[in-house]
Amino acid sequence: MPPSVPSRRAVLRAGLAAGLATALPAVTGCDARTRAPEIVVAGGVQPGVYINLARTLAAIWAERLAVAAPPRVLGTAGSGQNMRLLTTGGASVAISQVDVAADVARGVTGPNSPRALARLYDDVTHVVVRRDSGLTRIADLRGRRVSIGPTGSGYQPIAIRLLDVAGIGVRGLGRRVELGLPEAVEALRAKRIDAFFWSGGVPTGGLRELAAEVPIGLLDLGDVLDRTRERFGGVYSVATVPANTYGLPEPVSCVSVRNALLVPASMPDDLADALIQAVIDEQPRLARASPAAVTIDSRSAIGTQPIPLHPGAEDFYRSAKGY
Repeated sequence: MPPSVPSRRAVLRAGLAAGLATALPAVTGCDARTRAPEIVVAGGVQPGVYINLARTLAAIWAERLAVAAPPRVLGTAGSGQNMRLLTTGGASVAISQVDVAADVARGVTGPNSPRALARLYDDVTHVVVRRDSGLTRIADLRGRRVSIGPTGSGYQPIAIRLLDVAGIGVRGLGRRVELGLPEAVEALRAKRIDAFFWSGGVPTGGLRELAAEVPIGLLDLGDVLDRTRERFGGVYSVATVPANTYGLPEPVSCVSVRNALLVPASMPDDLADALIQAVIDEQPRLARASPAAVTIDSRSAIGTQPIPLHPGAEDFYRSAKGY
């Protein structure tokens, strides 16, 4: 009879501390580099926070986990596409806004249903206009040329919801286009559109560059936030973009939404545990890749509601006294 061995979780933790050169073989009883599943990370658009974090996470996991092949990162349109990949088996890890993830989760059960490893950072939804446009509230967008973001992005659903709550809807726009951030910036600069939606960190580099050339403003969303929360639940919060950001003369109320690191429910607990331990241990490295990651820690990371934590992540946070 073979000798007893430590638990899978204990072995994996020990292996992480030692570089994980032999930890997974101890767990599986075979060569981990031929048996461990490939990690595929659904990222985002370039340039962007999602893709930068995804690439950095892939590099960290490649160094710390004994895997069959280096983790792969997929360029995507954002949260919507990421969730489709995660729930259909096209990706084993995804970054997504929790509102999009919650919408998808309602229609998925079984092994591919999404579970969270961590809250990463919060995005702020901007509605960007030229400062001389005279537009100040979302209701002012009726009859205007507006980009609501590309299909598959996380912020297009927010744009549609805000327009609906304001009583406009996409049909009330004069012209609806679906542009990514670089294209929307150029279109506003050239006056081909009157406004565009964007969800990202504050400040967003592309907006800061635009503001250096063209005075811009942000629509105040305070008058629709309460109704949005009532209709769509507590996935949205108020965020204030401070005065002087993008040259703004005064603070502006916007909408914020959490971003989470997600995996399928079928992921083994010890692998989920190892992935999130690496995230917390390497937080300074992630913050160097993107300032948005400066907020990641084991206490705030558990705030992934309404997406439940993966049991392996729960195990990690309990051991780290994260809650």
